[in-house]
Amino acid sequence: MSYKTSVMSIEKDKIRIGVYPGTFDPVTKGHLHLIKRASRLVDKLIVAIASNDRKNPLFTSAERLEMVRSDIENMHEKYCDIEVQIFDKLLIHYAGDVNAACIFRGLRAVSDFDYEFQMTGMNARLEPGIETVFLMAADKWQFVSSSFVKEICSMNGDVSEFVTPRVEEAMKKKFAKI
Repeated sequence: MSYKTSVMSIEKDKIRIGVYPGTFDPVTKGHLHLIKRASRLVDKLIVAIASNDRKNPLFTSAERLEMVRSDIENMHEKYCDIEVQIFDKLLIHYAGDVNAACIFRGLRAVSDFDYEFQMTGMNARLEPGIETVFLMAADKWQFVSSSFVKEICSMNGDVSEFVTPRVEEAMKKKFAKI
């Protein structure tokens, strides 16, 4: 067996891990749609919840972890093993720690692209072996953001079109306490 053949065999047997990071405060149906689509492209998908307290999240990391896990368990279409984890370091370092081949990023609008383009360039400099894969949001979800959903819910608006019933209930409970 030649060196080239043995390297190809090793890479063929290696599972492809992808990371889909976010704050998920809260997880929306747009996020779930991207999770489903990303799961088609890898052997294992890690949904990585940033524990970034500088963003002043409505939900704790543990609460977000539980909501995302619950919503993924109830997803009808999953094409690979999906795991949910919390991370608290640079995304590119986290992706390296879990042996990810790629990082999935969702794009809703041109404004997302500018930020994501810069971050992708920096990540490529820090870790050239990890690719960034952009997934365009479906038309139905292009204008949905966690921030908008929180604002609507905080003013007693109907968010049932944008989040699962479990997430909607959790948001209503949070805003009732504020």
